Amino acid sequence: MLNQEAIDALASQAVPARGHLINGRMVEGSERIEVTSPIDGKLLTTIAAGTEKDVDDAVAAARAAFPKWSRSGPAFRRKVLLKLAELIEKHALELAVLGVRDNGTEIGMALKAEPLSAAGTFRYYGEAIDKIYDEIAPTAPEVLALVHREPLGVVGAIVPWHFPMMIGAWKVAPALAAGNTVVLKPAEIASLSLLRLAELALEAGMPEGVFNVVTGKGSVTGKALGLHMDVDALAFTGSGGVGRQLLEYSARSNLKRVFLELGGKSPNIVFADTADLARAAKVSASGIFRNSGQVCVAGSRLLVEESVQGAFLEQLAAVTEKFRVGNPLSLSSDIGAVSSADQLGKDLGYVEKARAEGGTVVTGGNRILEETGGTYMQPTIVTGVKPDMTLFKEEVFGPVLAVTTFRTEEEAVRLANGTDYGLASAVWTSNLSRAHRMIRAVHAGVVHVNTYGGSDITVPLGGFKQSGFGRDKSLHAMEKYTDLKTAWIDLG
Repeated sequence: MLNQEAIDALASQAVPARGHLINGRMVEGSERIEVTSPIDGKLLTTIAAGTEKDVDDAVAAARAAFPKWSRSGPAFRRKVLLKLAELIEKHALELAVLGVRDNGTEIGMALKAEPLSAAGTFRYYGEAIDKIYDEIAPTAPEVLALVHREPLGVVGAIVPWHFPMMIGAWKVAPALAAGNTVVLKPAEIASLSLLRLAELALEAGMPEGVFNVVTGKGSVTGKALGLHMDVDALAFTGSGGVGRQLLEYSARSNLKRVFLELGGKSPNIVFADTADLARAAKVSASGIFRNSGQVCVAGSRLLVEESVQGAFLEQLAAVTEKFRVGNPLSLSSDIGAVSSADQLGKDLGYVEKARAEGGTVVTGGNRILEETGGTYMQPTIVTGVKPDMTLFKEEVFGPVLAVTTFRTEEEAVRLANGTDYGLASAVWTSNLSRAHRMIRAVHAGVVHVNTYGGSDITVPLGGFKQSGFGRDKSLHAMEKYTDLKTAWIDLG
């Protein structure tokens, strides 16, 4: 159980300046990036601003470590990953508080979604290592055909500022389990917990060079990873614009594989026959406003059947207005800070544009707690959002919900599929046949039914259309970090 005194004690500690972690050693770097906490707008620490040379050094370390790591027995890799999971759990509160000071996620959610989730991910793939077999093909008796799975080599991973440990683990753990080595590039405004994770990996017995972290700006270190001729694959979660750049970098370099998860504008569809509208309102509010709406799968478009719009919105607004926005390290806060001043400005800009295009703000819409120096925003509900409006089409990545009504199931499907994205979705109905029809009809990688969120590591996460084509989580995630090699043996 979380304890405010323990949280405050960790939050009071100074955060030392951090360098890259390359080949098992901290490398200071020649230039620095200031890290400002969204909690109070004050300088938290500095991190190294990576260069092309830093990336070269990290990739060289990963390449040198690859032969031994990839050929080590599954039992050894399993032991290391399971030990790392134990260490993450041991240091869970420390990691959670460090991450909250960096990116503003409310502490209760951060603890569960960041270190505890990451520990579970490393444990899952550690346990999977010695349970996945190669194949023997059904050939003629005079031939033996073997299908081997081999690691790709050096994997570059670029992860965003929201849930860096969770998303980082989704990429790093299966890559390491499959026998690859990794160079991880965190977001410059959320690097601290991942640097600490890499230190714990060394403590767990991971050989030097197997897991490296290079911090810095995406335009420098991210680009260097994307263009590097000795990086065999790149796993990315972030914006569509950067995802397109990474595909271009692959084409300009060594045709490295690129796995992209590019966000969404996910529909949350509420039919009039929903069994419990009050519960649907409560879950839907959390589905968009948790972590200030900074969640890839956030249900940012509410599609509600016209006949229950009034009753449902009344309950939704009531739930929303009860959320306590404030210091994310306080157990009395339900919602923390927006990650940065830049992101807050974008969020508020979307609200103003929605108003200008004819939308109605029924609750929220403003910056609050400005006197703290932090970046806080009211959870915001905008009604009257039409399919041609910006708020209907573009990902805000903030605490802003767009509400649109529909009259028929066919119209609901058309609206749900009416954006360039296809990451997540939800359907609320008591009609089992309708639920299955909607699962088939909604073009998204995840369709929740009578809930929003909550899927675990056992199922894949990824999208359709311009939400990308990467798949994190589940055993399927390991497939993308391996190559298939056929051995065709003539026994005659």
